[in-house]
Amino acid sequence: MLRVNPAQTDKVATRPDLAVARLAAEQNAVVSKRQLAACGLDGDAIAVRVRRGQLHRVHRGVYSVGTGVLALRGRLTAAVLACGDGAVLGHHAAAVWWGMLTCDGRSPEVIVPRGAGRELNGIRPRWSCSLERSDVWRRESILVTSPARTTLDLAAELPPSALRRMVRQALSEGLVSIRHLAEVLDRSPRHRGAPALQAIVSVGYVPTRSELEDRALDLLDQAEIERPEVNAELVLDGRRIRPDLLWRRPLVVIELDGAAWHDHKLTRENDADRQAILEAHGYRVTRITWRQLANNPLQTIARIRAALLDPPGK
Repeated sequence: MLRVNPAQTDKVATRPDLAVARLAAEQNAVVSKRQLAACGLDGDAIAVRVRRGQLHRVHRGVYSVGTGVLALRGRLTAAVLACGDGAVLGHHAAAVWWGMLTCDGRSPEVIVPRGAGRELNGIRPRWSCSLERSDVWRRESILVTSPARTTLDLAAELPPSALRRMVRQALSEGLVSIRHLAEVLDRSPRHRGAPALQAIVSVGYVPTRSELEDRALDLLDQAEIERPEVNAELVLDGRRIRPDLLWRRPLVVIELDGAAWHDHKLTRENDADRQAILEAHGYRVTRITWRQLANNPLQTIARIRAALLDPPGK
């Protein structure tokens, strides 16, 4: 057990510790050496707190406060602090910060000024010549690219299907809007991701709720079938029903059955009730599973075409 004599106690347990605690609470439990100095801790005082387990080194010049185990946002914050002034969390790491993507274990990307910064273990430095001030937001004491700019950067790296899924989800959750995406494209027309993002923006906003709906829309686009309404609300017999895909003329509904949701007994009963109501009001309902969509796309398109060409009551 570490023993601290009275002289050390005065130096270790003082007002600077309260200032550090307040700062750490604001920025995900991490602080930089420069910030510790601003709180009144010199090198010797920092070393004492490291020995006592109050501070834990994360990167050179960056410490976690109180615990050596950091949550995800703490690790991302530490990466930005480690890269110094002007550093901005970007690319995949920024998408994880905004909840647009899940963390896959890669080193966080931090955008640093050209010619500045240094490569650190566990951090992937990136450079950008086209990063506008309006594309950088301050969140929880660090700089991070805006959701729209993050989308543009990832448009140069993600496969088309993954990019479409991310954009549709971000639109659905209100993280970005078509206007935001159009503005970031106007600011950076020569960005490597601009063509891919422009292709998505030009199609318009489709508020999908699942990857299955995304894949269905992609398949319809490839087959050049008129886009349906997605999750549009109908009120039939006093009940609100949101078909997955809806063509009002003709009265055709496609219900997409994902195994993770529709395999439950109560869900299947609810699906049957919904289908009965739709059919009673003249809608033709075609059910398509994930497996059918993925393994038999041509057959799936044929079924959809048949439903659209031969609706009920024709």
